[in-house]
Amino acid sequence: MQMGMVLVVTSGVIATLRQQSAAMAPHEACGLLLGHGQTITGARPTANLAPDPARQFEIDPAALVAAHRAARNGGPAVLGYYHSHPTGDPTPSPTDRARAGHDGRIWAIIGAEAIGWWRDERHGFTAETVQIIP
Repeated sequence: MQMGMVLVVTSGVIATLRQQSAAMAPHEACGLLLGHGQTITGARPTANLAPDPARQFEIDPAALVAAHRAARNGGPAVLGYYHSHPTGDPTPSPTDRARAGHDGRIWAIIGAEAIGWWRDERHGFTAETVQIIP
């Protein structure tokens, strides 16, 4: 993905992120962001396998492998990841920054009041401009 481009997200993805975040609280919800190019069209919830799911997240590796396999077979690509901060801000925490892969993928962080959209770049997280479509 190129810098300066707007990330497009469907309203259905936004609804899924908010619903799963509310359902998993006080634990962190997490999952995969799916789509093509600059457009996120799906959010696939995964199990949070972190030892302390109220304070951190770990996406189920089996779900990640299955999503990559589906993408190779014509399904949507894994564009990034999401997780919630049930009582916090929608910004990357020190733990998020320490565990980031610096792989250029998108991170959506669902906070108590808003969703933050970030790109995990080599030098750290960069805020993304988002356009929400139906």
